[in-house]
Amino acid sequence: MTACVTLKPHTKGKGTIRRSEPQFDMGDVIYFCRKGVESIIDDEVTKSFSAQELESWNLLTRSIRRFPHRGLRLTLLWGLGVLIRYGILLPLRVILAVTGIFLFVILSTSVGFLPNSKLRFFLGEKVHLMGYRFCVKSLTAFITYHNSENRPKNGSICVANHTTPLDVIILANDRCYSLVGQVHRGLLGLIQRAMVKSSPHIWFERAEVKDRHLVAKRLCDHAADKTKQPILIFPEGTCVNNTSVMMFKKGSFEIGCTIFPVAIKYDFRFGDAYWNSSKFGLVHHLLRIMSSWALVCSVWYLPPMNREEGEDAVQFAKRVKAALAAQAGLADLTWDGGLKRTKVKDAFKEEQQRLYSEILLKVHQTQKQEKCFEDETPEGD
Repeated sequence: MTACVTLKPHTKGKGTIRRSEPQFDMGDVIYFCRKGVESIIDDEVTKSFSAQELESWNLLTRSIRRFPHRGLRLTLLWGLGVLIRYGILLPLRVILAVTGIFLFVILSTSVGFLPNSKLRFFLGEKVHLMGYRFCVKSLTAFITYHNSENRPKNGSICVANHTTPLDVIILANDRCYSLVGQVHRGLLGLIQRAMVKSSPHIWFERAEVKDRHLVAKRLCDHAADKTKQPILIFPEGTCVNNTSVMMFKKGSFEIGCTIFPVAIKYDFRFGDAYWNSSKFGLVHHLLRIMSSWALVCSVWYLPPMNREEGEDAVQFAKRVKAALAAQAGLADLTWDGGLKRTKVKDAFKEEQQRLYSEILLKVHQTQKQEKCFEDETPEGD
């Protein structure tokens, strides 16, 4: 507990003398106790990393346990849905996805051998669109794009809220982007190497990702080239369950180029698009989506935004995040998405300590002013 200085009246005879002495006042901590209880009852961070609650049963296996009173007819209907989803839709979707990935790797690698850079760029863009659209069809995705006149242009950065790795496919189905990410091995690494041969993507080695100056320089050089595709970045740095938008990292807002915000909102009634990476692997997540009824979402292209005079990167990021959240109807949260796996940073604790000290100083100042006022007031007869 924290001791604070409070002014208590001390009566001696007919006069009243005030003295300052350190005493603990329970009222000083009531505000923070209330905030702590509210945070436990309604934890915004934990809710942002949990699957959305369904108000009605959508006949999917993962939601059947919450609706035990189904009856015989609904149970038979659910069984028929299982046969359709796992016996017909899932095999067809897997075959379509494997075919699309195979064709993409072969064609993208072949385009990379072309000597003419303009022709290579043109064909590479077509091959990328073909691959992304194969993947969209394999997910049975129904996407509605709004305000296409604000679609990101070359030589810019596109930022979007992040729910699933499939966000890339959803956005790239409408136009090609340059992706930023870490170099992987295995099948994903093979796809990355094929992509970079026909399109200017930015892949970093594990050691390079920690070098902020190197990352910023490569992003800045790419964004300055008006012939290259816009860079697609998810500033939250982690997947959130599509009910809120967490804090945007300031790195992509320090470059100084035009930012094109894009808001993505999934309809979870047909399937849960959120990837809880601490609970499911990527393959498991993809199988869950492919065994759902469909992937339904809306995409809004917001007007381009630039950094205003006197505005730092953090303020710019907050302004972009607020506009994006308002458009998609998502909660605008100030918490860092890194809290999904790490403990609260010292900066957050220091902010609460600063707020507490301001309350104490304000109370102390008010009492001091009251004392001065009483001292200046003449006593009556």
